[in-house]
Amino acid sequence: MAKTIMIQGTMSNAGKSLLTAGLCRVFRQDGYRVAPFKSQNMALNSFITSEGLEMGRAQVMQAEAAGIEPSVLMNPILLKPTNDTGSQVIVNGEVLGTMSARDYFKYKKKLIPDIMKAFNALAEKNDIIVIEGAGSPAEINLKTEDIVNMGMAELAGAPVLLVGDIDRGGVFAQLYGTVELLEPEERERVKGLIINKFRGDKTILDPGIRMLEEKCGIPVVGVAPYLDIQVEDEDSLTERFDRNQETGLIDIAVIRIPRISNFTDFNPLESIPGVSLRYVKHTADLRNPDVIILPGTKNTMEDLRWLRESGMEALILKAADRGTLIFGICGGYQMLGETLSDPYGVEAGGSMRGMGLLPMDTVFAEKKTRTQVTGSFLELSGDYATLSGVEFTGYEIHMGDSVRKAPAKPCTSVRDSVTGREKSEGTFTENVCGTYVHGIFDKEETALALVRAAGNKKGVDVSQMAGVDFAAFKEQQYDILAAELRRHLDMEKIYGILEQSVR
Repeated sequence: MAKTIMIQGTMSNAGKSLLTAGLCRVFRQDGYRVAPFKSQNMALNSFITSEGLEMGRAQVMQAEAAGIEPSVLMNPILLKPTNDTGSQVIVNGEVLGTMSARDYFKYKKKLIPDIMKAFNALAEKNDIIVIEGAGSPAEINLKTEDIVNMGMAELAGAPVLLVGDIDRGGVFAQLYGTVELLEPEERERVKGLIINKFRGDKTILDPGIRMLEEKCGIPVVGVAPYLDIQVEDEDSLTERFDRNQETGLIDIAVIRIPRISNFTDFNPLESIPGVSLRYVKHTADLRNPDVIILPGTKNTMEDLRWLRESGMEALILKAADRGTLIFGICGGYQMLGETLSDPYGVEAGGSMRGMGLLPMDTVFAEKKTRTQVTGSFLELSGDYATLSGVEFTGYEIHMGDSVRKAPAKPCTSVRDSVTGREKSEGTFTENVCGTYVHGIFDKEETALALVRAAGNKKGVDVSQMAGVDFAAFKEQQYDILAAELRRHLDMEKIYGILEQSVR
């Protein structure tokens, strides 16, 4: 059975996901079979496996770092918030149902057999499992029902590395306070402390590190630097949303709707030199982009209502009238249609008017579509002609079906990798296009084709713009991450801690 080590944090966004990925790459480079694991993930960024099962994208990113195919075994429970007090609960890649926070809190320990079945299946095939926690282990109101932090560490017999975020301030208080709030047996599991996201001269930290080690009785096994590594972010805490980019030669605005999901769809676009990709939440910030993208969402109808009430819809409609390129993916595609109906109460229930930019209607179904696809754009006329014939891979994950109305035409042809069926998909008009396919820009050719469409519309030469092989680019980023962790963490101590795992 595999040895285990667990990364826990003093708070959300302390850097657990990235450090887990980095350690997965280090162990892989050192010749071990390694896999990531997170018993319960709460995020709207999800992925569909080759079997048509749903999991969190953070574990997909970590699996890439480990050099293995993503599997729902790495993330047996995924919570996708539907509102402020409830979530869709996904177990082993399939929807269990929607629960309020209170109901799920009472129910979740019943899922321990599912968690351990997944964990043990991974442990049988690997030498090392790097487990990621969630939030903080010191949430004293939640500890009795914990299945993702110290509760998971106990189930897996895993020693723990506790990570604090110095970039947000108070890192010594974070680490010391967290340790102090742990029960004695939990404190025993913490074998090392990590200070993360440090910028500056480390020698200035050294006196504080010595005092922290004395007070906690736990060694600091590294001070990791603030890294500008371009890998996928876990959820809406991403720093990508807060970047104030200057406008590039081609300016792309992604509307930051409240329940935005799968924003990793757009990472390849922001990697193209000369392209600015901005996440826009306020009407004053939209300005006059060359492309407006409506992203996926966990609640299409509520986010469309937000667009309407915030005034963002009116600006998008005016931009569409001016000829600005509008592109919608999944929930964003649904919003672009004429009507949305929810007869089964999948979202808010009832029906509402869409934005009316595409001649199609959407009806929400009780069963979720989950599949990987391969496909290509059909022959498109108008502003999107540059996309014609371009091939792509991606995945569909949605609860609705959209039906085109004459004279609308589909924009893609896709093959369902789970069933093998082929179908026409999506809808387009002169300057508006929509599709259900997530990850459609991951291939260099697709991302560049969109940029060329914007360049032609704007009358600027983008022929010298170069895209990236995004898969190769990510591999490079994982190697950089691993090299930095080797420089700044005491890997000899960490390997020693790994030997303390007990099953």
